[in-house]
Amino acid sequence: MRRPIDSLFGRLALLVVAVLLLSHFAWYALMRLERSQLQTRYAVEEATFLVDAVRQHVVRNPDQPLPSRVKLVDPASPEVPPETADMPPPLERFIEDVRERMPSGTQVRVGLPGRPPTLWVRASSDRSWIVVPVQPLRTPRSLDRTVLWLVIIFAFAVMAALFAAWALQQPLRSLAQAVARFGRGLPVPPVPERGPRELRQLTHGFNQMVQEVARTENDRAVMLAGVAHDLKTPLARLRLRAEMMEEVKMRDGVVRDVDSMTHIVEQFLVFAHDGADRSEPVEVDAQCERVVRSYRAVVSGAPAVQTDLRAGPAFQLPAATLDRILSNLLDNAHAYGAPPIVVATARTAEGFTLSVSDNGKGIAAQDLVNASRPFVRLDPARGGNGHSGLGLAIVERLVRRAGGEWHIGNHDGRGLRVLMSFPLSAVPEVRTASESAW
Repeated sequence: MRRPIDSLFGRLALLVVAVLLLSHFAWYALMRLERSQLQTRYAVEEATFLVDAVRQHVVRNPDQPLPSRVKLVDPASPEVPPETADMPPPLERFIEDVRERMPSGTQVRVGLPGRPPTLWVRASSDRSWIVVPVQPLRTPRSLDRTVLWLVIIFAFAVMAALFAAWALQQPLRSLAQAVARFGRGLPVPPVPERGPRELRQLTHGFNQMVQEVARTENDRAVMLAGVAHDLKTPLARLRLRAEMMEEVKMRDGVVRDVDSMTHIVEQFLVFAHDGADRSEPVEVDAQCERVVRSYRAVVSGAPAVQTDLRAGPAFQLPAATLDRILSNLLDNAHAYGAPPIVVATARTAEGFTLSVSDNGKGIAAQDLVNASRPFVRLDPARGGNGHSGLGLAIVERLVRRAGGEWHIGNHDGRGLRVLMSFPLSAVPEVRTASESAW
């Protein structure tokens, strides 16, 4: 099961959202703290300004009435609030700040709770308590607009960051897809060199590597095709001359050797062929049944070949590719395995499987890695005349070009089994009759 967090885009998105969320939360907390401090400083400045204004008013215009909510109270009046020792820390800091702005020895108190907030100030030179209104230090504030704008800014920041992460991972995704195609042996077009400098350098190196490998493969294919093609004419003449020999025993031996050499040449040509299969897709189950039936009729001394076909009509592959895969695997099982040979198909949750197994001695565990390498023959355990060591290499190349994966190994302690898996994306879609009519 694919997990989004495993992708580069998923991890970048998670990192970006986490960083933006943390930064916005820190910014919001700092803004709230700074606003509280600014409110306290403003309240202190306002209170000291009002107290100084009242003192000047009393000195210059003692007969004029004071502004509303500002009054002078006699020290002996019972209205004077007592000095409170236990106050909330914000209120205590506020009183200390006001006291620092006043002359030395000034008494500062706050009004009784439950009434409009007031500040009571009396310096040593004041005859009465000066009572002025103050702003509440913690005015109840709703988070309406602040939170709304914070959410809007956060949403736009996340969308911009996700777009940047998507643009950053696109070149890597293209490169990863190209690497996957290259690993399956499929043709790989040049990958556009875009993104950061390091990524452009990586893409440029990959394109150069693909070109060098393609050039090497092309040179090898041309060489093999040329050699194989040049050998076909001498082999045909040699077979014709062998047919004209009078001694039957010698003639049969020479014909068998010529047939073996012809088979090797044909394997060379198939292995050197690097073009895409443009043949029509066929149902794998039906084609397997036809190939097995033909194999029983044509190959002399062929062991029993059984079928277990359960994939259904949705499993389709190009006809030429499927014929080459089956013929090579059946020849391999006939030459090295033991009956019965089983050709099986099945449908899985991920796609389809095709397997060919025999009941021979199998391949030693240390030789399984080299079994599909070109021109490698595991003699004497799996040697024989007329074989070039290309059969399994051809099968692996054909399976990968068809978009599948393969696994070779010994099954249940018995013979060799080649298991090929084809995902649903690699299998052509089945067209209905109504669709094909259009």
